[in-house]
Amino acid sequence: MNNVLKSMIFGALVLATSTAAQAGTTLDRVMEKKAMVVATNSSWPPQSYLDDNNEMVGFDIDMAKEIGKRLGVEVSFQTPDWATLTGGRWQGRYDVGVGSVTPTKARAQVIDFASVYYYSPYVYVVHKDSKAKSVDDLNGKVIGVETATTSEDFIRRQLEIDAPGLPPVKYKIEPGEIRTFADSMLPFDDLRLGDGVRLDAVIAPEQTAQNAVKNGYPVRILEGGYAFREPLVVIAEKGDPEWTAKVGEIITAMRADGTLATLTTKWYGKDYSAN
Repeated sequence: MNNVLKSMIFGALVLATSTAAQAGTTLDRVMEKKAMVVATNSSWPPQSYLDDNNEMVGFDIDMAKEIGKRLGVEVSFQTPDWATLTGGRWQGRYDVGVGSVTPTKARAQVIDFASVYYYSPYVYVVHKDSKAKSVDDLNGKVIGVETATTSEDFIRRQLEIDAPGLPPVKYKIEPGEIRTFADSMLPFDDLRLGDGVRLDAVIAPEQTAQNAVKNGYPVRILEGGYAFREPLVVIAEKGDPEWTAKVGEIITAMRADGTLATLTTKWYGKDYSAN
């Protein structure tokens, strides 16, 4: 056996040992410290945002706190950018991600999915003065989406949701131009300026669109059906199946005892916990 081959085998053994050593380390760390660090968003109402008292509130915040409560640990929040949240390689900075993440095939390569905890329909949103009456009226128009999200994947016809039982995605429009934004509410800020001033429409979760209407944005949801419907998952760093399974068990229990239905109804006005 030559030295190069020996080195390759030794390196593989070290990697295998290192990977095996990771199993359960997050659970051990969380339970030892009695503290769990949650990665989430800071400006995505009503999922998660800062209120007037500079406190983190929202559906995902309540969800994370409930997971912590059932583990018997304190919860703190970190708000990395979306690409960091969904990109994996957290290196122990966060223990879990509760940020309404869609399980796509690309994300499955870099993060683990603990469990689906609710389902979200995506809608087309136009200015209240828009003459658009159907999705067909948006062909050739300027469409705004948050970057690095499933709404961007959808409008670019690249959406691959990694979940069983979902119908195939149907692409109904050909945009004239796609404009991307770093934050979920920024497309709405452009749309509120007027029909066609900067944007003709926005594609966003129904909950986000309804929240914009509730807060006085001069916009309306285009009737005629959803753009697509997606499951949302709690995520974890790859390489720790024991921790991922533990979080998944807690979410399953929350579904069974009605907690998920209660929390979605509290924040969205209807039960989004069932498919």
